[in-house]
Amino acid sequence: MDTIAGTKALMFDFYGTVVDMQGGLTEAITPYLRAKNYTDNPPSRVVTWWRRNHFENSMIDALLHRDHTPYREIGRQTVHYTLERAGIEHTDDEVRDLVAEIQRLRPFPDVVEALTAIKRHGMRLVILSNGDPDMLATGVPYSGTDHLWDRVISVAEARSFKPHRDTYTTAAKLVDLVPDQVLFVANHAFDCVGAKAAGMRTAFVNRRRRPFGNDKYAPDLQVEDFAELASVVVDYAEENVRIE
Repeated sequence: MDTIAGTKALMFDFYGTVVDMQGGLTEAITPYLRAKNYTDNPPSRVVTWWRRNHFENSMIDALLHRDHTPYREIGRQTVHYTLERAGIEHTDDEVRDLVAEIQRLRPFPDVVEALTAIKRHGMRLVILSNGDPDMLATGVPYSGTDHLWDRVISVAEARSFKPHRDTYTTAAKLVDLVPDQVLFVANHAFDCVGAKAAGMRTAFVNRRRRPFGNDKYAPDLQVEDFAELASVVVDYAEENVRIE
């Protein structure tokens, strides 16, 4: 358990790590595309375009590190782009409705049980998300996990999207910890790289069974799902209790 020794809190990415963003948005956009008689690409591919463009625009905003663009605004830009790419005529209201689906995502099946077990063993649980504060204020309760979190932090606090270093260092300060007391958990390699570079320990949840791809900032822990994560953290917590 040396890899997570000294951990006082687990800090989680929310979209795509705690809640199923790809699956949820695919489910949401399917009836919309059907109503538009769009059949050129499956809904899941259209969502992949959406998410990749959103990621690109967020990274540009983080690299510029000037005026922080709200997550919702980048979402609107991205959905406009995605529908234009697909050749789908659309209205601003339709775009707003699709972006709002980000606030109605459900957790992966193993999440609640795993987080409950980790919390029961004394670990603080924190969200650090690229989402806007008001989006998280709606989306976290909708996910049914709001009772589990000790703190929900938006990157708006640091005025930059992850993986800018300021997001992780600001989040650690907000929970009164130094970075190496935090185990940052994400399904995205870029997020683990950013957290590790900022001094945090990291856990990569490799649900998609893909290589991590960065040896310089390799994760301290790699697990297949939240159940495996909980097993490791609970074993560590129980070992600490025996030692104490």
